[in-house]
Amino acid sequence: METKPWHQHYDYNVPTTIRYPRLAVHNLVELPANTYPDKPALSYFGTEVTFWELRTQILRFANALAALDIKKGDRIGLHLPNCPQYPIAYYAALSIGAIIVNLNPLYTPDELKLMANTSGMTTLITFDMALPAIRTLCRDVKIDRVIVTAVTDYIKGFPVSSAKSLDLEEGWLHFSELIDKTTSTRRSKVEVNPRDPALIQFTGGTTGVPKGAVLTHGNVIAAVMGCALWGNPTISLTLPERRTVMAVLPYFHVFGNILVMNWAMFSCATQIQVPRFNIDEMIGLLANLNEITFFPTVPTLINALISHPKAEELNLAKKIGLLSSGAAPMAAELIDKVKDMGIYFSEGYGLSESTSVGIFSPVLGMKKVGSIGIPIPDNDVKLVDIDDGVTEVAQGQPGEIIMKGPVIMQGYWNNPEETAGQLKDGWLYTGDIAIRDEDGYMFIVDRKKDMIIAGGFNIYPRDIDEVLFQHPKVAEAVSLGVKDEYRGETVKAYIVLKSGESCTAEEIISFCKEKLAPYKVPKLVEFRESIPKSAIGKILRKILREEEEAKQKK
Repeated sequence: METKPWHQHYDYNVPTTIRYPRLAVHNLVELPANTYPDKPALSYFGTEVTFWELRTQILRFANALAALDIKKGDRIGLHLPNCPQYPIAYYAALSIGAIIVNLNPLYTPDELKLMANTSGMTTLITFDMALPAIRTLCRDVKIDRVIVTAVTDYIKGFPVSSAKSLDLEEGWLHFSELIDKTTSTRRSKVEVNPRDPALIQFTGGTTGVPKGAVLTHGNVIAAVMGCALWGNPTISLTLPERRTVMAVLPYFHVFGNILVMNWAMFSCATQIQVPRFNIDEMIGLLANLNEITFFPTVPTLINALISHPKAEELNLAKKIGLLSSGAAPMAAELIDKVKDMGIYFSEGYGLSESTSVGIFSPVLGMKKVGSIGIPIPDNDVKLVDIDDGVTEVAQGQPGEIIMKGPVIMQGYWNNPEETAGQLKDGWLYTGDIAIRDEDGYMFIVDRKKDMIIAGGFNIYPRDIDEVLFQHPKVAEAVSLGVKDEYRGETVKAYIVLKSGESCTAEEIISFCKEKLAPYKVPKLVEFRESIPKSAIGKILRKILREEEEAKQKK
C-alpha cells in the first residue's frame, strides 16, 4: 500500500503496512499455548485456566462437535456471557470450519428467532440463566442441537451442573459432559482458509432490521494484528509473562471479540473475565489486581470507574496501562481526568462491518480532543460528498466516511440488497459523517441518520452533547431531533443528573445559549433516571426516537 499522508503521525514502532500470515482464527491459540503453556489464559471469579488447559479443552470440544456431525460452513449460535465456555466453544467451532453467530445473552425469544432464522443456525450453545428464553425459542424454531452449560461450571468450589440437574429437554446436550466424554485432542483436519467466513455479527443497521455482517478468518486476523501492533508503544514494554487484559466488553460484541479475546491470544495476555458490568463489583475486582496491561472499554464505563469515590484509594492510576475507548466519543473533561491520572489512552472508531477497527488515535503521539484519530495500517479512508457518495470533500468539510482494506466484511449474510447498498467497489459506506483537519485527523460530526434538520439548518447532535456534558450538574446527556410542525425538527436534550443534584430545564437551556448558536440550543429538556444503552454502554438514540414517536401518536 502506498504511503498515505496520515502515516507521518504513526507512533515510532507501528508499521504502516502488515504482512498478514495465512492463519485461521483458531490458530491464534497455539501461540500462547506453545510459549507460555502454564500462564493463566483466563481468570474467572478467582479460578484460573492455563493456556495449555484452554487448548486441551478447545481440542476436546472440537472433537465432540465434529462427532455431532457439524460440518464446515454450519452456523453455530454462541449465546453466552464472558466465561471460560465462550473461548472454548468459539475456537473449537472455528477449528472445524463452522461459522459463529454471536448472540447477546439478553436477547428476547423474538430477537433470537429473527437471528436464528436469518442465519439458519443448526446448533445453539447457551447457558442455564437463559433457558426460559431458549425453551420459548425452540417451540417456534427448529434447532438441531442445543448445548447448555451453567455459568458457575468453571468456578472451583461450585459443583459442575449436568443435563439432569439443569432438567434439560430430551436430546439437549450438556457442555461439560460432552468434553468429559471426549478424550481425543487431535487437531481438526478441516481445511480453513483466510477467505472462509468466521463470524456472523448482527448489527442494527439503518433500517432497524438486524443484518448479519459476515467477517472472514482473514478479516479477524487483520483486525487483531492491526490493533495489537497499534498498542506497541506501551504494551511491548510489559513482558508477556505479566500481560493482562480486562475482559468486561462482551465477547459477543465485535469490539470485545477482537480487542479482548482474540487480542489476548495473539498477545499471550491473561483475560480477567467479567460476565456483567456492575460498578461496585468491578471496583472490588480491581482492588485485588496489581496491574491491567490493556483495558478496552467505553466512555460511560471509564467515567464510572474514575469518578468512583474509591478510585483514588485503589490507586487506579498506577494499575491501568492502556485504555482503549470506542463506541462513543470521550468528552473533553473525561480525557483531561485520564491524562491527569497518567494513564495512556487511545480512542478508536470501527463498526461490525469493519471487524470493529478502522481509525484510532496514536497511543504515544499526537492526539486531538474530539478526534477519532487516523486510519490504522492498510485501511484506506476517504470522506465523500453526502449526496453523491463519490466526490471527495475538501479539508474541513463534512463528508461520509468510506473505508477499504483487509478488515472490511465480505457482505451481509444472505442479503445481497443491503450488501450492495453498503459495499461499492470494496468501499464500505459507514453512514457516519466526519471532517478531516489539516493533519489528516478525523472528527466525527454525526451519524447520517442522527443529523437534525431544524429550520433548514443541519445540526449535529454531537456538538450539543459536548456542551451538555460541561454542565456541572449533568452526569449523562444526549440530544435528539424531534418532530416540530414549524421547524421540521427541534432539538430535545435528555439529561441524567449527578446524584443529589436538582436542576430545571431553564438552567440547561440558558447554559447552552452561552455556548451554542441559537439554532442548536435545545428547546425541550427531559430529566431521566437513566438513558437507554446497548450491551457495551453505547447510548441508544433509536429507543429515545421510538419513545418520541409513540408519544406523538397518542
